[in-house]
This record gives sequence, structure tokens and C-alpha cells, in this order.
Amino acid sequence: MKNLENSYRGKRVFITGHTGFKGAWLSILVSNLGAIVKGYSLPPPEISLYNKIQSSLEMESVFGDINEFENLKKEILDFQPDYIFHLAAQPLVRESYKNPLYTLNTNIIGTANLLQSLQGYQKPCSVVIITTDKVYENKEWIYAYRENDNLGGYDIYSSSKAASELIVSSYRNAFFNPEDYHLHRIGIATARAGNVIGGGDYATDRIVPDIIRSILSNEQLTLRNPEAVRPWQHVLEPLHGYLTLGAALSAIPKKYAGSYNFGPVNNDTLTVRALVESSLKMLKKGSYVVLNEGEPHEANLLQLDISKAIKELNWIPKYNAEEAIQITLDWYLKVEEKKNDAFACCMNDILEYYKTI
Repeated sequence: MKNLENSYRGKRVFITGHTGFKGAWLSILVSNLGAIVKGYSLPPPEISLYNKIQSSLEMESVFGDINEFENLKKEILDFQPDYIFHLAAQPLVRESYKNPLYTLNTNIIGTANLLQSLQGYQKPCSVVIITTDKVYENKEWIYAYRENDNLGGYDIYSSSKAASELIVSSYRNAFFNPEDYHLHRIGIATARAGNVIGGGDYATDRIVPDIIRSILSNEQLTLRNPEAVRPWQHVLEPLHGYLTLGAALSAIPKKYAGSYNFGPVNNDTLTVRALVESSLKMLKKGSYVVLNEGEPHEANLLQLDISKAIKELNWIPKYNAEEAIQITLDWYLKVEEKKNDAFACCMNDILEYYKTI
């Protein structure tokens, strides 16, 4: 953690999507590193990690839409960030079937709005755009996807994120070319993470929040796609990767202006069913039923090759899937059942994570 403190202490960090699950965790992390933090995001749902921790966060918070270009640009230019982490998005596959145009606008044009806001920016800035493991053209093969594999997307969410990667690449080539860094001083990278779990996720259509809700309400859990294989990882794994990438990008922009996968090691994947059964076994209660029809298409097999992040960033996953599940469930038990302070529980998980890093 000391190396990250050297990179972020006293620096100005702008986070879009800071009221989301990952954004809230990142806000805690960056604030804890001694950075000056400003968040820009839609207001959170009433039940959210952000609302549970916001009174303890030392940061400026602005509620706004990344689809509102002038407002977003004003907030960025007023703040004068050294780093930008772009997490704001419509993040759910099933929601993209219901609201395709909103998903496309937010994930594609919203990203373009952010990058366009930096045209003519007058100081160095390192920008990390967060996309997803679903940007790859999924061929349902057994091989893990590498950063140079084809982009694609069966569903609107996946294609919107793949398209945002193309937008980033175009802006980087046309306006913020690494070869001309001395002229514009903007470094841009993208981060592609797998399925993230951790305390404080209350979103709909995500398996761990669904498990917790079923337990708290004493209702049976419904599984939509039980045999789907996913690269599960604790939320602190990719967030540490994003921060490591941001620091490297700031130090050597030309080298690190590219795309990076952040996920578990290749043999550490679980099906949805296996994750649920492991969770219910740890909780010692609960049951589930499989919904066999009427669901929109989602990929069944998806794995990431993280060799590049390991080699170039020295980023290595710390927790295996079972450990990630246990840490996540412990957080919910402490906060939801024992009524412990959510911010304190997050800080405890952060301190434990960084003990050996």
C-alpha cells in the first residue's frame, strides 16, 4: 500500500460512478491513500453502500449525469484532477434488454463525454476507464481471453462496453496519442474486470445480493443461469489493479496507455450454482430453485487471461474464490445481522487485504 500512497497522497482524484458499489469502495480506498477526492454520479438508491458510508467519507460529492456533457466538463475542469477513474455506467445485462437506448447512451456517449471534456486540458492527467470482461466476442471456448482478442457483444450491455473500448482507442489515437504525450499530457488506459463480489453490493440481478436478500427475507433463491462459469473475485482485487494501473500510467504514460484484464487465476472459476451452494453452506441456511425458461441470453463461459497485468503491473490476485465468498458473506453478516458500522467493516477488509501486499 505504501507504493500507492506515494502515487496518490495529495493528488486530486475524480471518480465517476462513486455512488455505485465499486465506486463507493474505490472512494474509501483513494481517500485512505491521502488523495483529494471528488465524485460525480447519479444519486444512489436508498439501500446502497454509498448511503451507508457517506457520512464517513472525506470527499466532495456531486450528483450529475455523465450524459450531460457541459455539466460533466465543468465539474472536471473546476476540480483539476491528476487522476480520473471512470466507473459510471449502466452495469446490468438484464437491464440492457429493458432499456437498450439508455444503456448505449450512458456507456458509449457517456465515455465520449468524459474524454471530450479533456480536450485542451492544461495539466497532466492519468485516466483509467473501467469496462468489463464482457467486451470480448464470446465464443464460449475454454481459453481465457487476452487483451488483443476480438471485441464484441451478444447483448446490448456487452456491445455497449465493447463500443466504449473502441471510443477510448479512437480518442487515444486521434487526440491523446502516447507518442505525443509531451504535447497533451493525458494518459488513457482501460481496465477489464470479471464478476466482482464484496460487501455492500445491493444491486438487482446480481447473485450475491440476491443470496443475501433471500436469507434476510427467509425466501427461496431463484437461479437464472446456474451453469454459467464466471471469474469471481473480491472487489478489492480489481480496485487495487485500477489504482496500480493509474499509478503506472502516471509514471510512464507511453508504456501503460493500453488495456488490462483483472480477474482470478485461470483455474479459479466457479459456476453460479457452485457459488450459491458454497455460500449457503457457509451461511448454514437457505435454499434455491432454478428458473428454466423465459430469460434473455447471457454468456455461459467466460474467463480472462491476466498475464499482462501480472507481468507489467506486478498485480497478482490475493484471494481465491472461496476466500472471496467468505469475506463477502462475513461483511453482510456483520452489517445486516449484527448491525456493525459499514464503513468500519470496509476499512477492516481493506486493512486485511493490504497486510501482505
